[in-house]
Amino acid sequence: MNRTPVYATAIRGIAVPKQRSAPATVVRDLRDRSGRSPRALLFGPGDLVVITGLPGSGKSTLMHRTVTGRRIDSQDTRDRWDARVPRFVPYALYRPLVRLAHYAGLRRALRDGEGVVVHDCGTQPWVRGWLAREARRRGGTLHLLLLDVAPETARAGQRERGRGVSRYAFTRHRRTTARLLAAAERGELPAGVGSATLLDRAAADTLHRIDFTG
Repeated sequence: MNRTPVYATAIRGIAVPKQRSAPATVVRDLRDRSGRSPRALLFGPGDLVVITGLPGSGKSTLMHRTVTGRRIDSQDTRDRWDARVPRFVPYALYRPLVRLAHYAGLRRALRDGEGVVVHDCGTQPWVRGWLAREARRRGGTLHLLLLDVAPETARAGQRERGRGVSRYAFTRHRRTTARLLAAAERGELPAGVGSATLLDRAAADTLHRIDFTG
């Protein structure tokens, strides 16, 4: 695995290099830095970034605080539907419509060719495949930001927001997220992914900007 060094800039950020054909695996582990991790992550103008992690790990919070450009957050889509649907209607009944609306919004956002940060289940192969193809089409790269948060912390985050997932769903997310993290630590990224950046809670809290340069 090629662990690219992290170089500080004037804003204490790191620029994520564009991947060429047949790129070497690039994994940046920003965990366990005691708050000394970069304040910014900078990507290419045509790149796509997927933020993934356990439900309740702080993905939406991180996006809303740091992303200065286009962001597509599946939680935003759910919030809009929750505001329109009567409270007595279980989310499970309209969840397929929420997912369709989310992906329709993502498809529209991808048309302009600009960089986009996506909050989604990056562990789903078909989502990664779609975004990887789109990134290649526009001459960019697909990147993953993986939030490594303890299950207990993620559960607490769900309680704070008053929105949880079932035990079965959480267990499934926990398994897939653990496999993705373990593979990244070995330098084995999913097909089509150019780089992965691993963040713990301290590194996520230190991060203040996710942007696209160029």
